[in-house]
Amino acid sequence: MQTAFRLLLCGLLAIFAAACAPRPDIRVDLDRAPIELSAVPFFPQEQYQCGPAALAEVLQWTGIDVTPELLAPKMVIPAREGSLQIELLAQARAQGRVPFEVAGDLRTLQAELASGNPIIVLQNLAFAWRPFWHYAVVIGIDPGGRTVTLRSGRTYRHQVDWSVFQRTWTRAEHWAVVVLKPGELPATATAVSVAAAAAPFEQRGEADVTEALYRAAVARWPDEALFQLGVANSLYTLGRTDEAERTYRELIDAFPGDPVAYNNLAVLMAEAGRWQEAEDLIETALQIGGPMREEFLDTQRQIRCRGDCMTP
Repeated sequence: MQTAFRLLLCGLLAIFAAACAPRPDIRVDLDRAPIELSAVPFFPQEQYQCGPAALAEVLQWTGIDVTPELLAPKMVIPAREGSLQIELLAQARAQGRVPFEVAGDLRTLQAELASGNPIIVLQNLAFAWRPFWHYAVVIGIDPGGRTVTLRSGRTYRHQVDWSVFQRTWTRAEHWAVVVLKPGELPATATAVSVAAAAAPFEQRGEADVTEALYRAAVARWPDEALFQLGVANSLYTLGRTDEAERTYRELIDAFPGDPVAYNNLAVLMAEAGRWQEAEDLIETALQIGGPMREEFLDTQRQIRCRGDCMTP
């Protein structure tokens, strides 16, 4: 059986997440005027449908014409009388949108709302020992009045003291998600949160989405080689190999100590039959070294047998 060449990136996401820059300090501005995204759609919640309703509201806000009734069969688990977070995130992706988990604090809500992003939150409206889980959409915050405004249940404009909101949110571990179009980033995004948002699309090979995500990330964090590598890999997957080659070479020029860029360009050269270039590039990757040395050795082995290695 022939062993395929493969690009490297996914394995780096976990390494990257373990060593990233801290989240920026975005403080609540108590003097700021109230913010309310009053045009966010509203779907009164039917039984067990707070998840589909909340997701439909933010999806419609981003331009997707969908209703809770269309989402519910794919999200609601009758035995659990509701939707799991993983199902909500999966459905956001299935609808062509990118969900970002964001930090669970009031300053994040304020910053995201100021950028025009409503936030889906999970609350426990009962007790830790007997939970009543509920999804709602934060659409407003009033620092002066110390209130949070939500689309919640059957209430179009549910305004609650933010200390009360905090208690119900804390019991759900401050889970919060912003859902955006590909190529848009949350106001409070970190490099780690973008890498985490991109990973499921990487795994499914949705290169049109990852290209848009990584290009937005490069614009915000031009010194992060991982995102430029992601752009190049996405171009390769989309079949735009000339652009991919150019992007890999630009990446090597900008980050000459990044061995993964050499490995991936070696793969591209090997697939084009440019074997000597491929051998020189993978040798450089091995000289630089790093935690993916075994993967580099596998690339070298395939190059030396011209991609026709046999597995046992």
